[in-house]
Amino acid sequence: MHQIEYIEPVYRPPSEWKSLILQVTNGCSWNHCTFCEMYQGQQKTFNHKSMEQLRHDLDIAKQSQMPVNRVFLADGDAMTLSVRRLKGILELINEYFPEVQRISSYCLPRNLINKTVDELKELRALGLKLVYVGCESGDDEVLELVNKGENYESSLAALLKIKAAGIKSSVMILNGLGGELLSQQHAINSARLMNASQPEYLSTLVVSFPLGVDRFEQRFPKFVALDQQQLFNEMRVLLESLELNKTIFRSDHASNYLILKGILGRDKSKLLDKVNTAIHQPQRIHLRQESQRGL
Repeated sequence: MHQIEYIEPVYRPPSEWKSLILQVTNGCSWNHCTFCEMYQGQQKTFNHKSMEQLRHDLDIAKQSQMPVNRVFLADGDAMTLSVRRLKGILELINEYFPEVQRISSYCLPRNLINKTVDELKELRALGLKLVYVGCESGDDEVLELVNKGENYESSLAALLKIKAAGIKSSVMILNGLGGELLSQQHAINSARLMNASQPEYLSTLVVSFPLGVDRFEQRFPKFVALDQQQLFNEMRVLLESLELNKTIFRSDHASNYLILKGILGRDKSKLLDKVNTAIHQPQRIHLRQESQRGL
């Protein structure tokens, strides 16, 4: 049996573990964020697969006779493709797997600048029901220092456009991205962005540098990483500042010391109680050890 060939490494959100991973692009078209080491290898230079290549991959997936209810469009930047190409990809998926229930993708805010709400609605009608948006922060100073290429306004515009099209958004914020110097404003302005956009899902990861911090500090020389207690304090500020109506919140990625799950704002008090326990009585709560953490 043939297998789909991927250009490694391939990343996907944890919730897509049951999905067919269809690598429609390779790498990231931006790839300048100093905190991100995902697409630095020479083999990850950004490009996209032809429709012929995608048809070949879908042929293999179909022949496997495994049920395909969900499809994730990899790599990190599939939504940078034109609406015409994205429609062709979604139509191809539906041709092979008419039973597919959800198609999803990572999405950078800049991916949507030239896409209208009506065009996004067309993609939604073809099965694109969820996009994962790495906002990282809602603070303009932090975003500039990490070379994100986005700001509060560009992130908010993208999130509101996604919502207007009826597509769900899952937003990621990076705990600790502002370091000691900008921790407070990073948390407060990230919450402000979430309050203004009301995403369906919100998750937090802890910023980490498995290949070293040199590249990051070249642009952010005053960066001092937060220790465990400082990360918890920042999380408390974030949660205190969030005013969400019905957002599923997850802080359970392997990079986190403290696992948090709930619906905001219903579970806000419960989540804050858990964070406060981690700050003041850490011996009373389960925390991941360093050996248990990862990306």
